[in-house]
Amino acid sequence: MSEDPRRRGLGRGLSALFAEETQEAALGAGEAARGTRTLPIEQLRPGRFQPRRNFDEESLASLVDSIRAQGILQPLLVRKHPDIADAYEIVAGERRWRAAQAAQLHEVPVVIRELADREMLEVALVENVQRQDLTPLEEAEGYRRLLEEFQHTQEDLARVVGKSRVHITNTIRLLGLPPPVRQMLEDGRLTAGHARALLLAEESTVLAEEVVRRGLNVRQTERLAKLAKGKPGGKSDESPAVAKLADTAALERELTQLLGLKVTIAFDGQGGALTVHYRTLEQLDDVLRRLSNTPPPRAS
Repeated sequence: MSEDPRRRGLGRGLSALFAEETQEAALGAGEAARGTRTLPIEQLRPGRFQPRRNFDEESLASLVDSIRAQGILQPLLVRKHPDIADAYEIVAGERRWRAAQAAQLHEVPVVIRELADREMLEVALVENVQRQDLTPLEEAEGYRRLLEEFQHTQEDLARVVGKSRVHITNTIRLLGLPPPVRQMLEDGRLTAGHARALLLAEESTVLAEEVVRRGLNVRQTERLAKLAKGKPGGKSDESPAVAKLADTAALERELTQLLGLKVTIAFDGQGGALTVHYRTLEQLDDVLRRLSNTPPPRAS
């Protein structure tokens, strides 16, 4: 009984492909290593299956500086372009290609492989995940496509990308967040930890805005999300925690005006913490005097 070709991409074949690329890179980009050559930079085209949607400008600028100083240390992985003669499509290494253009290089080292579209998508996704080059949502979408479009198991995927099954499952769940929350995650206003905590709540958009406004950490967000789950066995029009947010915010504003310093309140259902933010010891002394009803010292 023949093996389903859709199940072959991950595992030994893909791991071997990355191993070959790494070994050839170690020989030196400028040397005539087996399978490694240089190509004019204008012959390369971005990959159609690139999972990255955004390229961080600061990170790219740092890579440009590194390439100017040391060159490209690891060759790009490419294949012959299926539609354009004398051109090559980038499978892995588009950041290096973009940085090389900014560094005004004329040629780049490459490793050329014969890859079908399915194999190219798999390699592009796994390569980016292994290098931690993706945002949480890009990573989640990559996992989803590998599992659904190519019918891979989570065990295979976890082994190849070096992540746990729990990590893969929790990351994919981020795709179920409402669009406004996904945008906050994409913008970096929320971390993946914050976003996973918000999956527990029905009012995730309201809670996400409150988390960002108050600068809550992940643990505080988890507590807030649990409180906002509403009544057991059914939906509530507005959970007690969400209703409490407006009162808490109003109290924070009132205390901030009273003390002249930023005040935040972390409510956990029964108790909580009140934090007064000060920048100088003089501000702290002033708060202590206000709390103790001590008059300010007279000017000499």
